[in-house]
Amino acid sequence: MAKQRPTPESLPRKPLTRLLAVMAWLRDREHGCPWDIDQTFRTIAPYTLEEAYEVADAIERDDLGSLKEELGDLLLQVVYHAQMASELAPEAGAFDFAAVAQGIADKMVARHPHVFGDAVIDTAEEQTASWEARKAAERAARGEAAQPAGTLDGVARALPALVRAEKLQKRAARVGFDWPEIGPVIDKIEEELGELRAELSAGTVDQARATDELGDVLFAVANLARHLKLDPEAALRATNDKFERRFRHIERRLAETGRKPADASLEEMEAFWQEAKTRT
Repeated sequence: MAKQRPTPESLPRKPLTRLLAVMAWLRDREHGCPWDIDQTFRTIAPYTLEEAYEVADAIERDDLGSLKEELGDLLLQVVYHAQMASELAPEAGAFDFAAVAQGIADKMVARHPHVFGDAVIDTAEEQTASWEARKAAERAARGEAAQPAGTLDGVARALPALVRAEKLQKRAARVGFDWPEIGPVIDKIEEELGELRAELSAGTVDQARATDELGDVLFAVANLARHLKLDPEAALRATNDKFERRFRHIERRLAETGRKPADASLEEMEAFWQEAKTRT
């Protein structure tokens, strides 16, 4: 017997149950959406990352209305992946949304023995160390590595580069591979800048070597952010916003005389930039 096409009234009323039903129907081979049916884990993954960034953007803007909407979009991504997984054969590793929710709930209980047990953890630093120790134990229990787990295992390659640099550095620091003071960290930035400057002064720029040296500079700067207990991604986002505000000031000032940036000299735009700096 063929399924009846769903209607808004026929969908469950409870919000989460309704969302799961909507996603199942979108993927339905008979009545679903052709675009949604065609998607795979790989084609949806970029949208998952994009939605996570939009959540972060709403938080940066202190926009709770947008945050509610963006969290919904991000939740849809989780539901989407879970629905696709539920369509697999059991031998292919099928799972559903309930299994995802159960798994993360159990993980949070296990990683917070001071909340759901008798362990005593008094500081955020102690909890971070406990968290990492439990993650390592979980990986070992799953038999993820045929050889002893490396210090840097499990730092996802898909992370934004600055975030991944900071996480790699934190892992190395836990086993003592770190400077105890900020001075040598700043010296390292200057050293890497010197190497980049030397590469660029050689005449013809070797793109591969210049890329390597620039990467070293950025990695060293991320290390400084870690030592200062600052989020390098947040710092760069703030500077991006600041640049945007100041450049828009240049555009507004030029528009007062009917011009655009392409019509002005660099010196004139720099003067308006300095003007913007006094205001932002």
